Parts: sequence; C-alpha cells; structure tokens
Amino acid sequence: MVTAVRIARVLAGLWAGVLLCIAAIAAPSAFATLGLADAGRVVERVFMQEAYLSLGVAILLFVVERQRSRQVAGAGACSVFSANLVLLLGTLFCTVAGYFALQPMMAAARAGQGTLSFMTLHIVSAGLFVLKGLLVLVLTWRLSSAAKTS
Repeated sequence: MVTAVRIARVLAGLWAGVLLCIAAIAAPSAFATLGLADAGRVVERVFMQEAYLSLGVAILLFVVERQRSRQVAGAGACSVFSANLVLLLGTLFCTVAGYFALQPMMAAARAGQGTLSFMTLHIVSAGLFVLKGLLVLVLTWRLSSAAKTS
C-alpha cells in the first residue's frame, strides 16, 4: 500500500501540472496564434482530453485514497470518509459538470439554441475548471505533506 500512496502523490502532482499547463500555456497560446474559430476547436479538443484524463486520474486516486482511509479508520484514527476523498469527489463533480454537462449546452448556445448564452456557459465552465484546479492543488499539497509526517 505504501507504493500505491507514493504513486498517488506523483499522480496528483502531475495532474495539477497538467491543469496549470492547460490554463497558463495551452489555451492562451492557441488564442494568441490561431484565428478565433481554429483556436476554439484546438482548445475544445484539449479540454476534451483533459476531461477524460481527469476522470481516470480522479477515479484511480479515489480507489487508492479509499483503501488508505479504510486502513487508517481500521486503526481507529479517523473516519473512512476523509478530506482527500471529499477533494476527489469535488474534482469529479467539476469535471462532469464542467465538461460533460456544459459542453453540449455550449454547442447548442453557439448554434443559437438554449436559454443561456455561450458566454454565460463559458464563464461557468471556466469557473468549474479553476475550482477543479484548486481542489487538485490542495489534494497534492495534502498528499505531499502527509509524506513528511509518515
């Protein structure tokens, strides 16, 4: 289990790095170098890949953290439902709501359908991405600080 926890620490750090790179490098670079429509298509593809990556990493980390929480709770130290599990559930919510729920609505808004404007949906989607990034950063910090105490 120690190896799984170490892998979880590395995965969380890499995940945080991917999210930061997308937000700080990939998306701004696409809009700086390509036309608006082309940049939108590139960034849409990047966010699709990120959404599936986030689902996979979050589920994998959830399994590892759930097992670790069970072991710690079995020793009588805390509850099975840890703060790290809450952070991971938050990231899953942000991914599912921010990409899988809002992207079809954004496509409809771009086509002139739906009740909310594309800009409103874009702001909500961006907010969920930022929240997910913050949750992953906090998770990474918690996992790495746990490494110093164990």
